[in-house]
Amino acid sequence: MPRNAPITTLVLQGGGALGAYQAGAATALAAAGHSPGWVAGISIGAINAALICGNPPERREARLAAFWEQVSASLPAPPARNLPDILRLGYENAAAAAVVASGVPGFFRPRWPWPPGLLPADSIYTSGPLRVTLEELADFDWLNDHGPRLSVGAVDLETGNFAYFDSARQTIGPEHVMASGALPPGLPPVEVEGRLWWDGGLVSNTPLQYVLEHHDDRPMTIFQADLFSARGQRPKTLGEVESRRKDIQFSSRTRLTTDRYRELHKLAAAARRLRARLPETMRGDPDLDRLCRAAPSAPVDLVHLIHRRAAFETDAKDYDFSRLSMLQHWEAGARDVGQSLADPRWQARGRHEGLRVFDLTNPERKEPQT
Repeated sequence: MPRNAPITTLVLQGGGALGAYQAGAATALAAAGHSPGWVAGISIGAINAALICGNPPERREARLAAFWEQVSASLPAPPARNLPDILRLGYENAAAAAVVASGVPGFFRPRWPWPPGLLPADSIYTSGPLRVTLEELADFDWLNDHGPRLSVGAVDLETGNFAYFDSARQTIGPEHVMASGALPPGLPPVEVEGRLWWDGGLVSNTPLQYVLEHHDDRPMTIFQADLFSARGQRPKTLGEVESRRKDIQFSSRTRLTTDRYRELHKLAAAARRLRARLPETMRGDPDLDRLCRAAPSAPVDLVHLIHRRAAFETDAKDYDFSRLSMLQHWEAGARDVGQSLADPRWQARGRHEGLRVFDLTNPERKEPQT
């Protein structure tokens, strides 16, 4: 790809069963002509990212659907989708209980003996089924030779250091993706190149900062699919408290990251304008050059696609792998993409400098922020 060619990037947050939202969003974006050149993910976002980057464009939707149909196979959708609230709540609780007891098909299964704790073990479940699933649904040779750039984040178990495995600089295999989703104590650490790794969400549940720090001077459009919303209502029950805790913890202060890099783009633009007004002998000052490079000069559009808690969701929303919830999350992702791309503010965006942020499914946001 030419260095000045625009690039579309998907940023996929972690969030377990809520990841079906990302799959729906990714397929809707592709159908609208926004196929990615770079996909960065954490945890379930890393799995979705591998399925996207590990398949040619014409196979991606089918492989994403195959994964989500497999992991939601243990509790099929009920005959009626519009269940009364009390039945919907019971359905979700039954799905979550089934996951706790039996695991998720093609993803993880309980260690034996069960319950855990009877013998030494470093996790409640084993993630062996996930490797088989990844090898079946993602072509890692194609990913490394032809696919979009893939970046997945994980944490070194012994040092606590956060790092990214990036196909731009290394060969990616199933183990890198599994490491990004190895959330303790549920799943075991994954060994990569002699070190043990845990889920990147332990440090940061969104790869946005990595993308903003490591992209070049090409114009870029980022579609960020977040599975937890930092904003929410006051909880009234213990279940709502736990659900809200997860939202706050795993949203990873996305807004703070966005605000910080918006200011860096403004700072770099101001430094470049200052350099143009200085005498030629002063323009090469290394301190000034560092300020000019605080952010790329190319424009960046950042589109927030945020899964906002549905009425039927409880504190088990991230491990409710039921078929009904999967379908509803998939449809919500596709719906938010359709609403965003049809919004007049997106269609009339025009050219600009710096970082511009769109949150077009949030009624509180009236205008894009630059």
